[in-house]
Amino acid sequence: MLDWARARAEASDITEAWRREGGPGGAVVIFDCNGVREALSGGFAVIEHDLAFTPDTTNRFASISKHILATLLLQADVPLDAPLGTWLADLPEAFARLPLGRALDMTGALPDMMEVFWQRGVPYTASLSASEILAVAQRLPSLNGEPGLEMAYSNTGWRLGQLVLQKRLGIDYAEAVDRLMAEFDLPIRFPQDETEIVRGLATGYWRDGESWRRGRYGFHFSASGGITGSAEGLARWASALLAGRGSLAGMLERLTAPRAFTDGSSSVYRLGLVCSALEEVALVGHGGSLPGYRNHVLMAPAHGVGVVVLTNREEDALWLSLRVLAALLGRELPGPANDVPTGLFAAESGPFWAELAPDSISFMGGYERLVSDGDNGMRSLPAYLDIRLRQTDADTLEGRIGGVRRRLARVPAGTALDRGLPGRWRERIFGAEILIRLDGTAVLPWAGDAGTEAVLTVLPGGRALADLSHGPWRHRPCLCLQPDGSLHLASHRARVLQFDRIAEQGARS
Repeated sequence: MLDWARARAEASDITEAWRREGGPGGAVVIFDCNGVREALSGGFAVIEHDLAFTPDTTNRFASISKHILATLLLQADVPLDAPLGTWLADLPEAFARLPLGRALDMTGALPDMMEVFWQRGVPYTASLSASEILAVAQRLPSLNGEPGLEMAYSNTGWRLGQLVLQKRLGIDYAEAVDRLMAEFDLPIRFPQDETEIVRGLATGYWRDGESWRRGRYGFHFSASGGITGSAEGLARWASALLAGRGSLAGMLERLTAPRAFTDGSSSVYRLGLVCSALEEVALVGHGGSLPGYRNHVLMAPAHGVGVVVLTNREEDALWLSLRVLAALLGRELPGPANDVPTGLFAAESGPFWAELAPDSISFMGGYERLVSDGDNGMRSLPAYLDIRLRQTDADTLEGRIGGVRRRLARVPAGTALDRGLPGRWRERIFGAEILIRLDGTAVLPWAGDAGTEAVLTVLPGGRALADLSHGPWRHRPCLCLQPDGSLHLASHRARVLQFDRIAEQGARS
């Protein structure tokens, strides 16, 4: 039996905490197949003007936007098994051969363009149009790896999927979204970038020590994360999806149909939605993150209910939505993972590493919360990445990350910088340069030729982690010496940039 009173109390605890703090806030909306059942909010949509955040406040959905593009593609009968080159000219050959479905289900090994730009020293606050981003994608030398082997999050497939839909329909994506939302009388829209005026939009904030700062994101949003709307509007949309109303009949089942790796095993990531479970209850949802905005929508289709959490504060929203949904369903939240071996771990070779905290893991920079798997192991709550690990001894972890079996060993304290890393390196395609010094410091590409100083975290085997922080976000790509003497720069989402040495180890800045 559903416990609406308990769910409302849980939502009230969340929103009241935002109200008492007196900073940015958000809304929590609980819904079923018939529509909105409860809507609560707290905190400010715009701190500067003491403007309250309400369930009707317009917010950025961020990556929750993805399944809306998938819905439009399915409604337009776009074949998911057709290669991207069927519609899009001038793509790199490996991109053109990739089936659209793999581009959307995160198994396509497409480099994420934001991280490619960041690795070249272009901040995510830079204003870049869709055509400018596509022009760089067209010059990339390869995919991140072989398609179908790994689920690795990337927005690029959704950027390209938007172009495919526009070719198919002959209209701009914003118009396609307007037509779909008009059927359900929903104020959900697609602005192109942060410069486009969106009436009533909440300001996004992130915390810098004790102060709140405004979030910024200059890139063209694309269908991967550009939708705006209110928590109540998103809940009404999700309710229609759950109920299969109108043109959404059978759509949730199509969006969540199994997607397989090349070995036949199933991925938790489907078409813009992630499949997980709370005890025996199957869940479907997706998160969204832009600087200053963190959101989640989570549904239990068998029970016909769900919850939306939209916030304008840079804090986890998955756990908040799970708290409310667990209360509604009368289920217990997942217990914490026991005796998590904290610290830095790395695979024997390649750019694969993980850093564990008592309740979370960062794999190649991709963050997930850790809980107990109920069998002396640990698993992620997959906002994006499915992780299942077990400690095989005091210094070794084994399991699957993104569908790939990994063995990670603790990085020994005092690991020395490989003598082959110091020197000056230049990227082969775009010309960005990295200087690595003998003392383990480096100058990384940033803001043209300005560069930024960094202290490297050394891994064994000719590897080191760089550290790039900008606003609320942190990027930690791995620098890996290659057998041919080149240097590979790789993160979870972007693994295509190769550097050649242009000066010897004695080089100085």
